[in-house]
Amino acid sequence: WRVLGFALALAVCVTLLFGLLPALRASSIEPASALKGGEDPHSRRRLMRLLIAVQVAFCFLVLFATGLLVSTFERLSNQPTGFSSQGLLTLDTVAKPAQPTVFWYQIAEYLRTVPGVEKAALAAWPLLSGNGQNGFVAVNGAPPHPLLAYFLSVSPGWLDTMKIPLLDGRDFRSEDTYPGVAIVNQAFAKEYFNGEDPIGKSFEKTNVDRSFEIIGLVRDARYRNMREPITPTAYLPLRLNDPKEALSDATFLVRTSSSNPLSLAPLLRQEIPRVRSGFRIANVRTQKEIDDAQTVRERLLAMLASFFAVVALLLAGIGLYGVMNYFVIQRRREIGIRMALGAQAAHIGRLISFDVLVTVATGALAGLGLGMAAARYLATLLYEVKPTDAGMIAIPALAIFTVAFLATAPAIIRAIHINPAAMLRAE
Repeated sequence: WRVLGFALALAVCVTLLFGLLPALRASSIEPASALKGGEDPHSRRRLMRLLIAVQVAFCFLVLFATGLLVSTFERLSNQPTGFSSQGLLTLDTVAKPAQPTVFWYQIAEYLRTVPGVEKAALAAWPLLSGNGQNGFVAVNGAPPHPLLAYFLSVSPGWLDTMKIPLLDGRDFRSEDTYPGVAIVNQAFAKEYFNGEDPIGKSFEKTNVDRSFEIIGLVRDARYRNMREPITPTAYLPLRLNDPKEALSDATFLVRTSSSNPLSLAPLLRQEIPRVRSGFRIANVRTQKEIDDAQTVRERLLAMLASFFAVVALLLAGIGLYGVMNYFVIQRRREIGIRMALGAQAAHIGRLISFDVLVTVATGALAGLGLGMAAARYLATLLYEVKPTDAGMIAIPALAIFTVAFLATAPAIIRAIHINPAAMLRAE
């Protein structure tokens, strides 16, 4: 009720606000002036053209901003991630007390035997989940490179589960431990090894005394978010070198054969604690959900902007329709005289539509200027979209002129069907 009451109060206030000036003007008309023909009709037309131009400018501004936000959402959503999210389930799991890595590997091995599960592996956390570990890297005894590298601990079979192609070298084996070996992506090889084949070479992490031998090269995949460029990433063994070390939390990645991977969630919640007591699933998500969470803000802004764009177009169309019908009514005597003197329907149509074209074009140009100015404030929300792109300008202009044509067509048709004789007799 509060929301409904606020909406009604706002509607009433806006109606009174914008209806007050015309009401005051109507109440101040003197009878003598009205009998002589009232105020100058040309001044009324100029005022109405100005109001329509302002409305078109606002409509263009809203459509322009909508185009930028919708394009941003589409481009972010269609960014390649470097891995396959289809049918992939993530099980954030905790162990109390912390359990040796070998127990985690045993659960992953068991999950591969569950009906409906194609592949399973372990990682410290899912890709694009917002978690991350980074550090500086040194190569060949040189000082640490100024660009941060990112690291993710994974189990054997993780690359295959995520469908990240192995370009060279090999995957981890069960005997590989941390620290010792690493698999790097293309961005890592390009940044730290000048794009040369990194297999067999080594690098050092600034916080680890031992070096890491590179045993594999994989295709680039997004690590933290969809906006930033592909980061240099090294994948490290999840299994620790010290058998006494234990893990308290990690994520099982399960690739299912079902189109709805969440259908397996209840079964997996029961199976993991049954295989090893002390393990509990804290959260179940699909990788697609995690990917979509990267564009929640952009999706919301695109939906809201699209809604307001439709409302703005509708209001502009209604406004143009009302004004054009008013113009035809006010000029029906002039139109009747022109037709009586031999004016053709095409001439009458051009006479009526020329004013509309000039008004809409003026408003659109003003809206374009406002849109370019507003784009600076939207810059932080945009992704790979420029306000000067031809499509960003052409689409709002096309939409506005299409609505203007549809809104003015009935008035033009009414004008060309005026009966000159009946109009002159009425006058």
